[in-house]
Amino acid sequence: MSASRSETTDAAGPDGPEPDHGAGAGREDGVVSGGGPAPGAGGDPERDKDEAGADLLASLLDGMDAALFALDAGGVITHWNREAERILGWTAEEAVGRHGFAGWAVRTADADAVQARLMSVMGTRGRQVDEFALLRKDGGRVLLRTQTAAVRGADGKPAGVYSAFSEVHAQIDLERTIALSEALFEEASWGVVLVDVDLRPTVVNGYAARALGAGRTSVLGRPLGELISHGVEELEAALHHVLAEGAPRSPAELWVTLRTNGGEQRRCWRSGFLRLASPLAEEPVPLGVGWMFHDVTDLRRSVQDADRLRFRTSQLHRAGRAAAECEDPMEAATVQLDFALAGFADHALIDLVAGDGSGDPVRLVRAAASPSAGGSGPGARVESGDIPVRYGPGHPALQALDRNGAVRASAPAGPSGPPLSGGAAEENTGRGRSGPAGAGPANGGGGPGAGAAPGALPPSAWAAARQWPPDAVHALCTVLRSRGRSLGVVTFLRGTSRPPFERQDAVYAEDVTGRMAGSLDLFRTLSD
Repeated sequence: MSASRSETTDAAGPDGPEPDHGAGAGREDGVVSGGGPAPGAGGDPERDKDEAGADLLASLLDGMDAALFALDAGGVITHWNREAERILGWTAEEAVGRHGFAGWAVRTADADAVQARLMSVMGTRGRQVDEFALLRKDGGRVLLRTQTAAVRGADGKPAGVYSAFSEVHAQIDLERTIALSEALFEEASWGVVLVDVDLRPTVVNGYAARALGAGRTSVLGRPLGELISHGVEELEAALHHVLAEGAPRSPAELWVTLRTNGGEQRRCWRSGFLRLASPLAEEPVPLGVGWMFHDVTDLRRSVQDADRLRFRTSQLHRAGRAAAECEDPMEAATVQLDFALAGFADHALIDLVAGDGSGDPVRLVRAAASPSAGGSGPGARVESGDIPVRYGPGHPALQALDRNGAVRASAPAGPSGPPLSGGAAEENTGRGRSGPAGAGPANGGGGPGAGAAPGALPPSAWAAARQWPPDAVHALCTVLRSRGRSLGVVTFLRGTSRPPFERQDAVYAEDVTGRMAGSLDLFRTLSD
């Protein structure tokens, strides 16, 4: 309207008369209609205001994502937006002004029932939901779900109805999407976390909150590093990759260590990722990442345990066959020890009881070490000249010999740890003389200087005080038993790159030393 007005004024001159376009020069836009002078061109201000409001209403109705039509109190169609035209094919010019839908948008036999159902909402409050089969312009039928409400005039009386509608299958798809979202964010059987572009959780479901060890609202907006102590770098790298490149084609398993009130927990999560983009943006702008995961820690550990057991069984079988080909019993024992070290420990020491073992305290003599001192390689016999190893009272090897069971020990956590006499977390894991497995003191690791002034020692000093290699931080001592006698002790040692020994490791070590004991018993017999 503004463009046509300016062109006419320029043609007639700034002082020329206003041309008369006639009464029929009004605008028909298919949604609202009207005529008269353009807003702000010297016409009636009220009329200009009404026309501006009509233009705004027309723009709003045409821009709606939902299809919409309206009828006045007499059943005449007054509004018909572009989405209604897209679904049914009838244009606004073809629809506005018609009385009802009979013969064009509804079959004649159904027209009265549809009209009555739509107009009945004028006497009720709120919205009314119905499903109707309407006709497209091409003759096809489409099932629509409508939400109809009354339009009331300034006096509060019904002046007509309006109805927003969509295809039933589209509405059902929308409802399914909403229902799925609500189900995922309530109690799904896997974790669902929405992460924004800053990698901070924005929505967390119940499973994910329990897996993270926090409440559903307490984790929102917090960096992932506050919840995960180890493995957060790998997780954030995966999220960055999804934001930049899109979702990976297969799930990924991530090992993380969580910070919880009960301490740190190591967990394995099988994770899938989806990049989220806004459906309203003209260009795909990422909103964040949908992260879905399931805790498979128990499954992974059971698989690892099975693989470890299979490997260790194979090693024992191979060790037995290799030892059977050795003429020297000591060589047979060290061969068995070499096979046992693979994937199990970094060092191993064989200490045999000096003499008949009747002395108090019992003295141990170094017989073999694997690998050789100062490097890697097979075990080798140690020529000690029957000089006892300087093990002080309370040494884990002496504890194992005294209890006839395995003893585990670990160095203090760091310079701020407890003193030497109690710093080693040493535990009896076998059956000792005084009772069942696990009996005896939990922290009995002494050594030279065990009674020294309190003060923590670094791991290297802890190992040196026990006559072990300086890189040892975890130890497992098992007893060599043959013919009802204790022949000595085998000590397995691990460095900082390996975890502490567990009870299942002690069972395996006792199996290895049981096989070695026969060879060492033969060695002692031949040496006497």
